[in-house]
Amino acid sequence: MRIVVNGQQAFGAEVFNALLKRGEDVVAVYCAPDKPGAGPDPLRQAAEAAGVPVRQPASFKTPEAVEEMQSLSPDLMVMAFVTLFVPEPVLNAPTRGSIQYHPSLLPRHRGPSAINWAIIGGEDTTGVTVFWPDDGLDTGPVLLQREITIDEDDTLGSLYFDKLFPVGVEAMMEAVDLVRDSDDPPKLMQDETQATYESWCRKDDVEVDWGKPVTEVYNLIRGCDPRPGAWTMIGDERVSLFGARQVEGDESAQPGKLLDVSDEGLLIAASGGAIRIERVGIEAGKLDACQWAQDTGVQPGAVLGAERPAVS
Repeated sequence: MRIVVNGQQAFGAEVFNALLKRGEDVVAVYCAPDKPGAGPDPLRQAAEAAGVPVRQPASFKTPEAVEEMQSLSPDLMVMAFVTLFVPEPVLNAPTRGSIQYHPSLLPRHRGPSAINWAIIGGEDTTGVTVFWPDDGLDTGPVLLQREITIDEDDTLGSLYFDKLFPVGVEAMMEAVDLVRDSDDPPKLMQDETQATYESWCRKDDVEVDWGKPVTEVYNLIRGCDPRPGAWTMIGDERVSLFGARQVEGDESAQPGKLLDVSDEGLLIAASGGAIRIERVGIEAGKLDACQWAQDTGVQPGAVLGAERPAVS
């Protein structure tokens, strides 16, 4: 089959390289336009190193985008981490259509931050879906799915890089085989009654409320580690929190109270327990939490977080 790869970043590059290693005929690569001041996209670098033509359109919503895709005479477009919307005229240009990776068990967690929200929500399973995209947002029929366990100490980083990334690459290879080997590959309609959608997980969404149950606080912090970084106010400084562990604590302590500073990090009270933080993020970068506290003079007894109205 003549394959077009559309994607970006390390996942896109890994899918591209895996296809080449299998001897697939990758005729072109599409990736996101270069960002000012940023280095070249890893997928672009991989394609250029392999001598595969690269295209970086600002939009696929043009007649020229359709014509260009058609000119490649592709059989399949493989979409690996795509954030730029691709409309159906382009999706349908390959003779066998287009398939796309998504890091959740669709129809749950449609949207761009599926991994964050699954952890923040305290879920114990997620997965990988390869589906046939359409003009909706993650709404197309499913080709295949793989379930993955979310361990209680998983962060966004560990869940993605240790689990969803490698399983996703394998799933994309299996999906290519399914399309090649069948005249009627699976197209299972998503159950709209089970669908959820969450938008981007952004910095403004992830301020820690220490008055919430300790497990909710823990899930929020690990679900934003390393990005976007759950945060709290310490004095007049916004501080992001990383390397969280949920531990036993004085349940009578005021939520947000800094209970201890040690080589293990900051111990902070939350409702029903405490959270230990190993690293903090400030404007200058990420630092060891204990060292940061010593350098700034933050002492046990300080109360973290914005003041909130009492609940009557």
